This record gives sequence, C-alpha cells and structure tokens, in this order.
Amino acid sequence: MASKIISFVHKDKIVDLKKFDPNDTLLNYIRTKLKKIGTKEGCAEGGCGACTVVIGELKNNKINYKAINSCITFLPTLQGKQLITVEDLVSESGLLHPVQTAMVNYHGSQCGFCTPGFVMSLFSLFKNFSKFKDDEIKDSISGNLCRCTGYQPIIKAAKSLKNKNKIDHFNKNQKNTIDLLKQINNRSIYFYKKDKKYFAPRYIQELKKIIKKDRNINFLSGGTDLSLNVTKGRTDINSIVYMNSIEELNYIKNKKKYIEIGSATPLIDLEYYISEYYPDFTKILKRYGSPQIRNVATIAGNIATASPIGDCLPLLLSLNAQIVLRDLNKTKIMFLDSFFISYRKTKLKKGQFIQSIRIPIMKNNTFKAYKVSKRFDDDISSVCAAFNLELVRNKIKKIRIAYGGMAEIPKRAFSCEKILMNSLFTEEIIDKAKQAIDKDFAPISDMRASKFYRLEVAKNLLEKCFVEIREKKLIKLYA
Repeated sequence: MASKIISFVHKDKIVDLKKFDPNDTLLNYIRTKLKKIGTKEGCAEGGCGACTVVIGELKNNKINYKAINSCITFLPTLQGKQLITVEDLVSESGLLHPVQTAMVNYHGSQCGFCTPGFVMSLFSLFKNFSKFKDDEIKDSISGNLCRCTGYQPIIKAAKSLKNKNKIDHFNKNQKNTIDLLKQINNRSIYFYKKDKKYFAPRYIQELKKIIKKDRNINFLSGGTDLSLNVTKGRTDINSIVYMNSIEELNYIKNKKKYIEIGSATPLIDLEYYISEYYPDFTKILKRYGSPQIRNVATIAGNIATASPIGDCLPLLLSLNAQIVLRDLNKTKIMFLDSFFISYRKTKLKKGQFIQSIRIPIMKNNTFKAYKVSKRFDDDISSVCAAFNLELVRNKIKKIRIAYGGMAEIPKRAFSCEKILMNSLFTEEIIDKAKQAIDKDFAPISDMRASKFYRLEVAKNLLEKCFVEIREKKLIKLYA
C-alpha cells in the first residue's frame, strides 16, 4: 500500500503529516511544530547528543526503543514508528520517569543544556535491558557531551536504575501502541513536493520501479553522512530514496563460508552478531559512533559514501569482503578491493545499489583492528588499521593489511604485505615491514593529524599487532 502521508505514533495517537519538506529534520519539526524545546540543537552533525530522542520500532510484535540524533534524521523517516521526546517521559499524573528522578537525586544536571539528551539515552537503555553492566552504561551515553558534571553524577544516576522497577506508563500503554504501529507499519511512501521527491519503498520490486523512472536519485541508507549536506552544507537534496524501510534488505545470515549482511541492516545489529567471529570488528564499531549513530547507520552506507576515514572500510578490506550490487536486471558480485576509484568515487553506477555485503568466515586467521582518534568515543579517525593474517608454525602464510586515513581511499599496504608474506613472524621482519609503509602511503596533513604523525602511527600499529599476537601465543604456551 502506497501513501503520500507520513504517519507515526506520538502520545498514544497516530499523527498524519500530509504536508512536509523531505529535507526537514526531525529536530526542526519537534521544536517548531510540536513546540517541544527540551530537544536541543548543539552541533547539527550527530556529535553532541543534545538532540537525542527515542523512536519505538515494531519488531517481532514487540517495541524496540532506539535513541537517535534528531538533528541528522530526516522527518519522513519517522514513518511507521513511535516518537518519544523528553517531555513525553512525564506521566499524565505529572510524575517524573524513574530516569528523570535518578538524574535529580544524583545531581546529574548543572547548566541543563545537555540533560534532556542524557535522559533520553538512559531511557533507551532502561527500556531495552532488564539488567545492564557498567560498560553498557558508558556506551549508552558515549554520544552525549557534558561540560559541567564530569559525567560521574550521570553514571551514578544510571547505576541506580539497575534495580528499579521497569514498569512505567509506556508499559501500561504498550498494547495500544503496538496496535497503532501495526496500522501504519506497512505503508510505502511516495511523496512529491514541487521539485523534491521522497520515496520509502517496502519492497525491492518497488525500488526497481523507482529506479527505472529516475536514475539520478540519492539512496539514503542510514543518512548519518548524507544528511550533513542539509544541516552543514545548507543544500537541498531533491530526490531521496529511503532504503532502511525495505525489509528484504534488513538481515544477517550465516552462509557457512561467509556472513551476509543486508544493506539496510543497522550497525548496532551487526556488532552483536559479528563479535563471535571477529571481536575486534565489534570493538571498532562501538567506537565508530554512539548508539544514536549505530542505531541508524549501515555498513552499506559506509561503503557507498567511500570516505577515506570510514572506519568499517579498512576492516572489510583486510577481511577480503565482497559486495553484491544490484540494478534493474541483474546482480553483480565485486570484491571491495576493486570498488573504490578515487576520493569519494566508486564503481557504483547510476541506478545501482548495494544489496548486501559478504564477510568471509576464517577459522584459522588472526584479526586485529585499531582506531586512533583525538577523542576515544564517537570521533573521526586519524588512522584506522586492520590486520588479517594466518600463522602456521610462526610463519606468515596469509596476510592482508588495510588502513583508513592514510590515502584518498581506504587502501591496502601492498609493499608491507609483500615483505611479511611467507616470512617468520619475528621482530626483525616487522621492523622491515614498518619501513615499507613509507612506500605504500603518502598521507596528507589536516585538522586531525599531520602526515608525519599518521605515518608513525601506522607503523606503530603494525608493531602493536605483532606484540599483542606474540603475547597471546606466549600466554597460550604457558597456560
């Protein structure tokens, strides 16, 4: 069923929007139309968390609560979801939500500007987990910045919620909310406004019809990068196709030889799954961005954007990942190695989209990944490195090394690999391979790091990988 109306649930009612600007952000709608000013604009790029709201998505007949950055979320992506702002947490009788009460009791607020964002992030944690660990608390607020409290009062407030009763007015109204979401959940959106178009198909066949009519469309798969054209570049995007509503593209499957990830799968779903095979991949994903980012960003979006500092890309290159490209008539499987052409340019043709990503399952390899940035959480890499090697009797039989932030594209260190291949895994060969990095890369200097710093870090990360693997083997030897 296709519709020109955006429908979502707010305060136990279905809200229908017949007139809207596809480029309008959810934040702007909340503040100017709903007149709810608790949700703030800080950075307008999903980095500070002041704009955090929570959306409820229907999954397996249950509501999954996700914290998101409303400043980089296009309004029409709200279709079929529940919107919860900080004002909505107070019950009809005027009682504060347990999360709000905890923030008051532990003095988790000073100037107050960032407080609603923290409350919403903790609310999402509170609703989704019956029990949570200290690391999960820290992760839940990693995308929220505070310049007053030093975070400790906020963390103490969160810890106090561990033993709190999870029943709140959202639980009491849950059946009604689920019924409302079911009424609006299966709609495809086809919207035209003068020269602007917005499509949110539910099925691939619908997507193919859209592509057939217009190949000059912008695929929105998460939108944590594309939306910055509007919020920071102040330019309009005239034609948008929202990919995340296509259920056929939201999946993770174990195909025995590889893991296949649908292009609409959010990163937060991937991190739980892939940790079994590559723990360091999950480690980098958690540093890729906050939960607000990982709840909407996709690995396909990271690939298509082709940023040289996209954290997923060197990891995928080192694992020899493949992408499945699709157009109107056929699919094409391509190694990621050959996908990137130059800065922000790929072999993706007009009307072509990424259907899935395939990550090989390797049982005898060692995979290590590292990220160096100015801020530990939720920051852009200065250098990101990934090492994938197979050792047989201390000899390197297979090796793939890839870096981000070192060239105009994510790139492998071929000269370095050549030296290491079929060599004994020794300190001497690592020292020799480090020098080869100068041949592989000629990085630039920018606001994040100088070229000299990048080269030195790249070499040191190779050595770090060697030391950690060696120590692990020694531990195993004497265990």
